[in-house]
Amino acid sequence: MAALSPAAAQPVPEQTESDAYTRYELLAPGSGKFRILYDVTATTPGARFYFNPIRKGSIATDERVIDSRTGKPLPFEVVSGDVARANGLPRAEADGEYIRVALARPVPVDGEGRIRIDKTYEDAKSYLAVGDSITFTRSLGIRRNAIVLPPGYEPVSVNYPSQLLQEADGRIKLSFWNVGPAAVPLVVEARRVGKTALPAAKLPAEVAKRLQERASQSREIVYYLRDPDTHAFDLTHDYTETRPGVGVYTNIVRTGSRVSDPSARDLDTGEALRTEVLKGVAIEQAGGEAPGADANTEAVLFHFNAPAAGESRRLRIAETYTDTERYRREGDTLIWDRSFGRPVNAMVLPAGWTLTNSSVPATISQQPDGRVRLDFINPRTDEIAVLITATRKPL
Repeated sequence: MAALSPAAAQPVPEQTESDAYTRYELLAPGSGKFRILYDVTATTPGARFYFNPIRKGSIATDERVIDSRTGKPLPFEVVSGDVARANGLPRAEADGEYIRVALARPVPVDGEGRIRIDKTYEDAKSYLAVGDSITFTRSLGIRRNAIVLPPGYEPVSVNYPSQLLQEADGRIKLSFWNVGPAAVPLVVEARRVGKTALPAAKLPAEVAKRLQERASQSREIVYYLRDPDTHAFDLTHDYTETRPGVGVYTNIVRTGSRVSDPSARDLDTGEALRTEVLKGVAIEQAGGEAPGADANTEAVLFHFNAPAAGESRRLRIAETYTDTERYRREGDTLIWDRSFGRPVNAMVLPAGWTLTNSSVPATISQQPDGRVRLDFINPRTDEIAVLITATRKPL
């Protein structure tokens, strides 16, 4: 009997990723060195590796990679562009170098593989020092970024709107969301004001609470609108828990809304999570967080394996809400009138409806099934009141 020919090798799916955040810590002026902490999520189902390019013109040292779920180191190696191109990066440059990270577990279907890459770059063209002044010039294509100045330096010029926040050790941090489609040609100029870091301010709790970095927040919400006559919409909410010992996420139901069909899963493992809907004192008795709750307060509790110190959990929560006031139809017009408090929010119109107004700027795209999607990024720390109208498509 003739031997069977081996099956043709299956093409490797193209690498996909999300939720990238980069922190640049400028090291000693004159060294041209800066530390990079790069948080990124691999999203290709089944992927066992993630490839990160080493930018040309930069010398990379002190690399290490950790699994964000467990905080444990991951094995990695530097490979050529040819290797990267054959393993999910079709546009990898042949003469480029890439860090290939072995993920702790295959990426679950519709799940994630979260990692942190820690490395130091030396690049004198990007990080200059002249006298008591320094300049950091770099094209940043990642949406969420932070630049931390060396101890004892203050910013004198920043060309992209940024939060200015002081670290616990006194260093000044500049943080921003890139809300456009192109890379930010960032230029930061700073000067020395002392030989040591500026003293960290001791702020009242209510003041410190308002000075939270927006770009590092990773909550994402997507609303899928049902027919407006139902006043109902489905939503998914991605949330990361980093507090050691906390194994319950509490979602307080907004006044005027009704919740149904809650579910959740761990995005790192694909594991389904236990949920329950409770009211009043039962919320905190079950381990939830509901300060000031009364007998009418309703909450959905999602239970998961609490992280230990240095670990984190990434959850995807799904619910259906009914809200007669904020989502309705008047005549032939769909009306959505609801505030968003998270930095990343998206809304998908029902099938058969055409967008006619959006009070807040959004990027617009079309789902594979033809529905219209609006994505809102709010880089500020306050809420945005989003008013949307739509009309039925003519037959």
